[in-house]
Amino acid sequence: MNNNLSPIKVDVLCVGHACYDLVFSVKKHPKSDEKIFADNLISSGGGPAANAAIAISRLGFSSAFAGYLGEDLYGQKHLQEFVDENVDTNLIVRDILSTPLSTVLVKPNGERTLINYKGSTKPLLADAIDFSSVQAQAILLDGHEPKLSLELVELAKKLEIPTILDAGSMHEGTSKLWNKVDYLVASEKFSRQFSDDVHAALNRLSENSPSVVITLGEKGLIWQQGQQTGSLDCFPIKAIDTTGAGDAFHGAFAAALSDGLDWLSILEYSSAAGALCCTHLGARQGLPWKKDHDELMGIKS
Repeated sequence: MNNNLSPIKVDVLCVGHACYDLVFSVKKHPKSDEKIFADNLISSGGGPAANAAIAISRLGFSSAFAGYLGEDLYGQKHLQEFVDENVDTNLIVRDILSTPLSTVLVKPNGERTLINYKGSTKPLLADAIDFSSVQAQAILLDGHEPKLSLELVELAKKLEIPTILDAGSMHEGTSKLWNKVDYLVASEKFSRQFSDDVHAALNRLSENSPSVVITLGEKGLIWQQGQQTGSLDCFPIKAIDTTGAGDAFHGAFAAALSDGLDWLSILEYSSAAGALCCTHLGARQGLPWKKDHDELMGIKS
């Protein structure tokens, strides 16, 4: 069990998956038995909640990451990135099992394919991390630590801390959490588990979740809160790599929520972060800094 006695005061606590990314730039995605050569390679830490924690920090907020990193080279490199980016690392569990790896193949138009490898690494047990010392304004979950997250959501309700789920796809964690959090921010892929029509999916999800957003990539997003619904176009950008755009969006969403922004401002703030991430190769490299984010939104520093 990870025991932390010192108080951890942050704007956003991010809970979930941390991995290490190897991102190859390719002219096309390979076919069966085809050998291709990459034009470029970048490597860095990754994972939805891990990227979100760094996005939050770059936007000028404080964040902590709770999850697992191996004691191997990739785990050490990722831990150092957290430290360099001013993310609180006191809630990270480390052990001899390997750090998960992700290989990403990115085409010139930004389209990508991913290969994830977790080896024998399994989700942490519900009592693996002691959250009693954490004081957060919002909690962001990516569902990849379901046992931890279910316990934490219940604690957050008692403490009246808003919870957000990054529902990128349907898996064990998101299937258990989507109707238990305060804010469900889902991908189009996730929504299609409920209906092939995204608007019908939005209605179905809203029957069990008070605030729902479905992100639609270059088509923007749609949302529903109670009986109110709406949509938002994406910011016009030239996409180089869409890897990490969702992570940037979720991190910015949680940060804006922790800052008390109104609903439509939260959506615009998040959309700007997601758009900016697409203008760089690599998820971690694309996570926006406050200066660039403010400039896109027309905010004077």
